[in-house]
Amino acid sequence: MAKKVITIALAGNPNSGKTTVFNALTGAKQHVGNWPGVTVEKKEGNLSFGGYRIKVVDLPGVYSLTAYSLDEIIARDFVIDGQPDVVVDVVDASNMERNLYLAVQLLEMEAKLVIALNMMDVARSREYRIDVGELSRLLGVPAVPMVASRNQGVEELLRAVVDVAEGQVQAKGLRLNYGQEMETEISKLEEVITASLPSSVYSPRWLALKLLEEDEEITRKLLGEEWAKTKS
Repeated sequence: MAKKVITIALAGNPNSGKTTVFNALTGAKQHVGNWPGVTVEKKEGNLSFGGYRIKVVDLPGVYSLTAYSLDEIIARDFVIDGQPDVVVDVVDASNMERNLYLAVQLLEMEAKLVIALNMMDVARSREYRIDVGELSRLLGVPAVPMVASRNQGVEELLRAVVDVAEGQVQAKGLRLNYGQEMETEISKLEEVITASLPSSVYSPRWLALKLLEEDEEITRKLLGEEWAKTKS
């Protein structure tokens, strides 16, 4: 019987150890090509775990998903349009404040997220104390401590990935409150978006936030979808 396939999108800041995590997961079973239509490198790998075949897609290293750069657009589009089963966000445990900004953006996109809390050895050497359980509770998603350079935490990460992919762990996600004035406008836009695009793969709240940010890429996509509706 064929193994069930789980697709992971591996996200993270540059220098978070994302490549080390990718290599620890996939070993020699890697393929390097380019993302369609661009010269940005695309790495994919495969592994077997617990009766599953797991495909790992290594996204470009980015600090945000605001789509100011080609790498950000590629990463954001794959998280939404590629519909991976799980997004693994590799976080540098020694630089939490900077790294968690990307995690928050992924949560606002309602991605099925697992946090790979990498470089725990570096964090400990700097005498940082991280309550992994409390971090997981606050973010509403599993957080797995790792030292990928020593293959520590790899099996635990894969278990968390399977649990999220199979719905055994429900990622609660995170909803930031932007204040009464902003929340009022977000709600208005959400209603319009939900009525206009009932089958969209995008989260209505996230789309509302992007429109308020005047995100050109999302605005273009929404106009394209609306235009297509009027022509059908």
